[in-house]
Amino acid sequence: MPTTSSAQVVAFAVAFGPPPLPVYEQPFCPGEGYIWTPGYWAFDYDFDDYYWVPGTWVLAPRVGYFWTPGYWAFSGSRFVFYDGYWGPQVGFYGGINYGFGYFGDGYEGGRWEHGRFFYNRSVNNVNVTVIHNVYNTTVINRNTENRVSFNGGNGGISARPTRQQEKIARGRHTSPVAAQTEHRQAARGDREQRASVNHGRPAIAASPRPGDFKDRVPAREAGGPYTPPANRGEGGQRGNAQRQENNQPGNRQGQRPNSGQQNQDWRHQDRLSQRQDQERQKLQQRQEQEHQRLDRRRADDTRRQRTEQQHQQQTQKLEQRHEQQQQKMQQRQQPPNHDQSKSRKQDRPPNQH
Repeated sequence: MPTTSSAQVVAFAVAFGPPPLPVYEQPFCPGEGYIWTPGYWAFDYDFDDYYWVPGTWVLAPRVGYFWTPGYWAFSGSRFVFYDGYWGPQVGFYGGINYGFGYFGDGYEGGRWEHGRFFYNRSVNNVNVTVIHNVYNTTVINRNTENRVSFNGGNGGISARPTRQQEKIARGRHTSPVAAQTEHRQAARGDREQRASVNHGRPAIAASPRPGDFKDRVPAREAGGPYTPPANRGEGGQRGNAQRQENNQPGNRQGQRPNSGQQNQDWRHQDRLSQRQDQERQKLQQRQEQEHQRLDRRRADDTRRQRTEQQHQQQTQKLEQRHEQQQQKMQQRQQPPNHDQSKSRKQDRPPNQH
């Protein structure tokens, strides 16, 4: 493993690797200041299974910050996940081709200029009637067929970080914001997002905002054949036992299941569903508040610009009036021309009295 990865937080260690990255479309960017964070496979120890965290647009926590995606890497005998982070530069993310500007090295989706983020329309889905900070730079993605989702090991990406990327990983950066954490928790609570259920083709591959699963974007196809692990471990056995209890051979032969255990499982599922709904509601409320603050800030900027324009116009009018008044005063203060006055006297007819 690269030494730079020690600067990131190791979130999970798993005995089997994640599925390939699914193929999906990017939703429209909801507004200025949002940066695309690609989807990825996370791991749930309770069910010993991977689940897909949808790609989504997230407000940058600070002007000038970019998102470095997390990635899976094979280390020793296990797969470990290095969490993503925000920072002034994009660091190493395993060489994984997440698409939409994250083609394995750096970020080609946009740049910061004078405190505003400009979007590259060649790799981002941006509505120009809403967002005007755009440009077009063609980016050649040579790894469109490669959907591998991990670094190192058998069949993984063989990329290694540069010295500059190692320096970035050791430098100043910020952990995922609260909206990203809640977005991941909401995906974790959705059974359809698990790899054992969707077989690498999640029903919610992307969303326009964190936790907004109403305007979902389903995966067009899986990134490759889904191969279930040979041994899911104790966590997977516990998780599957709740759903397979009534399918055991003894139950099919007429044996009565344990009703107390079954009721307990149902109560657990109800609590899990309620918690999931509450988390989604909180996440949606926070997103709405963020959008309201963004709208208010835009309205304030618009009013300030209008006020500045009106003030500038009034200043120009006052300056013009002042110049006109000065010109008139100068004309009044000029002495009369003596030659003209003499000629006027000579031109007068004599007195015929």
